Amino acid sequence: MAKYFDVHPDNPQPRAVRQIADSVREGALIAYPTDSCYALGCRLGNREGMDRIRTIRHLDDRHHFTLVCQDFAQLGQFVRLDNDVFRALKASTPGSYTFILPATREVPRMLQHPKKKTVGVRIPDHVATQALLAELGEPLVSSTLLLPGEEEPMTQGWEIKDRLDHVVDAVVDSGDCGTEPTTVVDFSSGRPEIVRRGAGDASRFE
Repeated sequence: MAKYFDVHPDNPQPRAVRQIADSVREGALIAYPTDSCYALGCRLGNREGMDRIRTIRHLDDRHHFTLVCQDFAQLGQFVRLDNDVFRALKASTPGSYTFILPATREVPRMLQHPKKKTVGVRIPDHVATQALLAELGEPLVSSTLLLPGEEEPMTQGWEIKDRLDHVVDAVVDSGDCGTEPTTVVDFSSGRPEIVRRGAGDASRFE
């Protein structure tokens, strides 16, 4: 049965945030809100957690996971950025974007695209998630919480707890959450290519 954490959207309770971070460090798979929609997340290097995400979402081995980072200092450890790409990302974060970029050696091979050696990264504009990432001190390996056969992600913590009670370890509820996944922009060639239009304004990359 999943633990349920009711986290204040503007002033996250430090004790609850610590408990969630400790759970992640111990190998938990969590459902948590972001500025776009709910996501499934686990600790970097948690192979079992990634396999559980694939099972829940019916994904194959080619699925691109995302590293959800606290800030640019953290993001810069995992992807290579030239000056132009850095400026483009800096102007758009935090926000509802996922960027696909060349991975550094810090990224486990199982997270990289098998041929392109890229990885997805993002910095969310969400108070509770930022508090969790700050407490955790490392990115969350994540994927949008979109269940097989459904067109829209679930947006209510209680609904997720009800439906996924026996397949996730914790559900974080922090009030209203978006319904639209991130806009995905591929910068792996050095120029922006819009892969998916979502919650973030894609026009700035056109």
